[in-house]
Amino acid sequence: MIIAFGILYAIVGIICIVLVLMHSGRGGGLSDMFGGGLGASAAASTSVEKNLDRLTIVFSLIFGFMTLAMAFALD
Repeated sequence: MIIAFGILYAIVGIICIVLVLMHSGRGGGLSDMFGGGLGASAAASTSVEKNLDRLTIVFSLIFGFMTLAMAFALD
């Protein structure tokens, strides 16, 4: 059970890293890749960026709750 939870924890962590790296920095990023580069000067201006923000928040919350659950399970 602990091994399966650890593997799931690692997968969620990798997904979080990938989602964070997909965000646009000072130009470029996922929104520019799909044609949202014209109006992407403001933060989260396209629907792709908004959905990416939501996914990042959801997976980071899952990662945080799993961190707490593993801390209490291994205690």
